[in-house]
Amino acid sequence: MPETERPGAGNVPRHSSISVALVGSGGAGVMTAGNMLLEAAAHAGFYAIMTRSSGPQIRGGEAAAMVRIARDPIECMADSFDVLAAVDWENVQRFGAEIPLTAGSLIVSDPDQSEPPEVFARCGARVAMVPLKKMAKDIPDGRPNMLLLGFVAALVGLPDDAVAQAVGKALAKRPAALAPSLAAVAAGRDASMSCPPCRMLEPAPSHSTRRWLITGNEAAGYGAIKGGVRFVAAYPITPATELLEWMSPALAEVGGTLVQAEDELASINMAIGGSYGGVPSLTATSGPGLALMVESLGLAVASETPVVVVDVMRVGPSTGIPTKSEQGDLNIAIYGLHGDAPHLVLAPNSVADCLRTTEWAVRLAEALQTPAIVLSDQFLGQTRAVIDRPVDTPSDKPGPRLVAEANQPGYRRYALTPDGVSPMAIPGAAGVAYTADGLEHGERGTPSSQGVDHLAQLDKRLRKLEQFEYGSSWADVEGDGDLAVITFGSCTGVLREALAQARSEGLRARLVSLRLLSPAQPARLAAALEGVRRVLVIEQNHAGQLFRHLRAEYDLPGDVTSLHRPGAMQFNPGEIHRRLVEWSNE
Repeated sequence: MPETERPGAGNVPRHSSISVALVGSGGAGVMTAGNMLLEAAAHAGFYAIMTRSSGPQIRGGEAAAMVRIARDPIECMADSFDVLAAVDWENVQRFGAEIPLTAGSLIVSDPDQSEPPEVFARCGARVAMVPLKKMAKDIPDGRPNMLLLGFVAALVGLPDDAVAQAVGKALAKRPAALAPSLAAVAAGRDASMSCPPCRMLEPAPSHSTRRWLITGNEAAGYGAIKGGVRFVAAYPITPATELLEWMSPALAEVGGTLVQAEDELASINMAIGGSYGGVPSLTATSGPGLALMVESLGLAVASETPVVVVDVMRVGPSTGIPTKSEQGDLNIAIYGLHGDAPHLVLAPNSVADCLRTTEWAVRLAEALQTPAIVLSDQFLGQTRAVIDRPVDTPSDKPGPRLVAEANQPGYRRYALTPDGVSPMAIPGAAGVAYTADGLEHGERGTPSSQGVDHLAQLDKRLRKLEQFEYGSSWADVEGDGDLAVITFGSCTGVLREALAQARSEGLRARLVSLRLLSPAQPARLAAALEGVRRVLVIEQNHAGQLFRHLRAEYDLPGDVTSLHRPGAMQFNPGEIHRRLVEWSNE
């Protein structure tokens, strides 16, 4: 039955955005159902994002698939969820703070399972009882999660054919499971017709542009390959592992190689070695792994060997909470190397931007012969999103690595050039051999303990980063007014939505989302903030690391306020909007 024939559907207001959470214990298949719901939204012409959450274990245990579907592009979750649907309630109360409900929400529960936990029920949301497991037993090889998929998809108004397409695509390699799954989806759809009307989606607008269904980790991997990376060495770590899993076959298609190292120390040194051999190289990790890589990154700075590290940040310190998002690695990324060791630190600000920023990081590292750290995070890395195909930005793409020709008379690897970049010889090229290690050196690479050589090489390594023309990609600057909000990374999407709501109410404010975090860009930020009287800095960590960095490196105008909190709870647009209104009236 099409959603337009739902009893009472004509009286249900249509909405441009709907949020659904599917929850259950390990093995219940809620992540599978969530991915199919996301895919169905894409087939129906909607934008959508899906985030996931799990308990303290790395594998197994309770899980939540949180999906937001919308007519227009979205980059964050909404303030609350319209539907919470559970296969079962085992330990699901752990997600109470992550899945806020309202009195207008609907809880879908199996009466043969336990009652909805108090943390969800106390909001006064309506409850629809659906005997998922009993219904599944009536379908040969039927699964409760597929029943739940059909129920929820019909409830919010996703077309039947879009759901069928999504199920067919997901089970293309398991043809025996297709018919039972479609039968379960149909049973769930039929069961939804007796449910009280719920919030329903406005019809999706027609569109002609190509869209992608991709995660931030996959986008970062694609950006790395576009930037020229052909060698990756890495050790798996949550939440960066999917980046490496995606890159392994993708690299093979372009003649590249991925090697799984025995640990993070080996992976960074292999990547530096691959780059020294002339191949653009990368590794990916999270906070604990980055901490182990710091010494070797100093070697890459001293030897002027380009290498890229994608740090998909998680809650720290130490092991922290591997499955939750936080922006707590900013300090170690910028200041963690010992000695004066200038290098690049960049941050993507959306799932789509993971492609652009990682590609830019590779090209900058190659052009400037230095390490680049890309600060993604768990939210960006593991969020799967329907996005418009990213637009190429060739104007900000620097040239390739400057390579020395063979038999170059009087070759000096670390020559003191005006822009700080000197030709890098590739091993095996005749007549241009040089020493590349962590010892300080003169222009030829010969180790030196002389202060004059140390100063000259320090100046050289700093000069090439400070004098480079980074173009417009250093930040996204949006809006106008005498108020400004500065942020980076995954906070950007929340701020964009909150600021859009504020602007619709007459509150004018600028957004500055920093993509290049180091080296600092004081002249550019000063121009972006011209005429601003108040600045609000928003970030997702406990100590206000970005706020402190900005106060140290920039001369910010007027009154400067910090709004920060640690993971694992993400900001939402409503709370940021309320804070913006309060802040503007202070």
